[in-house]
Amino acid sequence: MRKITIIGGGQAGLQLGIGLLQKGYRVRIVQNRTAEDIATGRVLSSQCMFSNALAHEAALGIDFWAKDCPPVQGINFIVPNPDGSGTRLIDWAARLDRDALSVDQRVKVPRWMAEFGRLGGEMVIADAGIAEIDAYAAEDDLVIVASGKGEVGRMFARDAEKSAYDKPMRALALTYVTGMTPRQPHSAVEFNLIPGVGEYFVFPALTSTGPCEIMVFEGIPGGPMDCWADVTTPEAHLAKSLEILTTFLPWEYERSKNCQLTDANGILAGRFAPTIRHPVATLPSGRKVLGLGDAVCLNDPITGQGSNNAAKAAAVYLDRILAHGEAPFDEAFMQGTFDAFWAYAQWVVRWTNMLLLPPPPFILDIMGAACGEPRLAHRMANGFDDPRDFFPWFADPAAAGAYLAQLKAA
Repeated sequence: MRKITIIGGGQAGLQLGIGLLQKGYRVRIVQNRTAEDIATGRVLSSQCMFSNALAHEAALGIDFWAKDCPPVQGINFIVPNPDGSGTRLIDWAARLDRDALSVDQRVKVPRWMAEFGRLGGEMVIADAGIAEIDAYAAEDDLVIVASGKGEVGRMFARDAEKSAYDKPMRALALTYVTGMTPRQPHSAVEFNLIPGVGEYFVFPALTSTGPCEIMVFEGIPGGPMDCWADVTTPEAHLAKSLEILTTFLPWEYERSKNCQLTDANGILAGRFAPTIRHPVATLPSGRKVLGLGDAVCLNDPITGQGSNNAAKAAAVYLDRILAHGEAPFDEAFMQGTFDAFWAYAQWVVRWTNMLLLPPPPFILDIMGAACGEPRLAHRMANGFDDPRDFFPWFADPAAAGAYLAQLKAA
């Protein structure tokens, strides 16, 4: 029976580990936090997952919250009027073909850890540096690194050709709240783009205390939404969140003015550079390890694709491992496995990187046209589920013009 060690037990690592256990592999997951540490700790992400990614969880029977999580039923895109009037220049909404869901990782990860243990997986709670990973690689058929933090994350060299940026492009913050007025007539990710300032999006989710809403702030560095450095308490974090809405998005403030934090740990702030890394690292012994998830494909959350990418990567890796049979997990296998994922992920990364730059006129034309063209709004909303559908028409002015003309003619 082949044995695989996975460093890191988040969305990608646990999903892959559970899938391998179900197929008869021996699996060890190494992470430095217990289930209780995670459940009682600070929020980890915003994780709005669309239907294609959710299908991978359902296929493994680990979609434990499908009936309890409040659904995300659509996408609402808004651009404020630049005249400061508090009105909306662009405002369109469309339904998703299938609901999206967001489950707080403080809820999901501990439950998946329990399922991993129930299936006979070995869970090791410990820090794993390069020396420890080298020891695991000596024992096992394959080591996969699904943690991108610290010394372990730096094992994988940055891929300059695939990484568009070498510095953080947004100052990020999350605020988990209750008491928000529900959006009508259906729930949605409300995505507000404030030119020259940043982005704000908000959507329903499930947290440890029940249903909630997650506020996500993406401030352009040095701008007025890059404002979290001096915020030191949960109460101040909520106050700053509402201050931003009052200043730039009064309609969002009206929905949110009576909000309360879900809990004192329902906040997060930070920044990172979106980075793609080479997927194979060489240990001091010469042994190779394979990167997965954020360890090798770290996206800015502006398009909400992080957990979606992780779930899809885990599914690709699972299929590749199962198809490989008893053959050695050599460097060619490792590179080929990442390449199989990259065939999809490259389009997600390209789309995300586009949205981190000031939108060119043809993009604003597309967004404006969607206000009066329901077919276009529907296509853009459902593109969040499979961003490959944005190309080429969302990336090239000529293709965009041709597509809009086609819609008009029809």
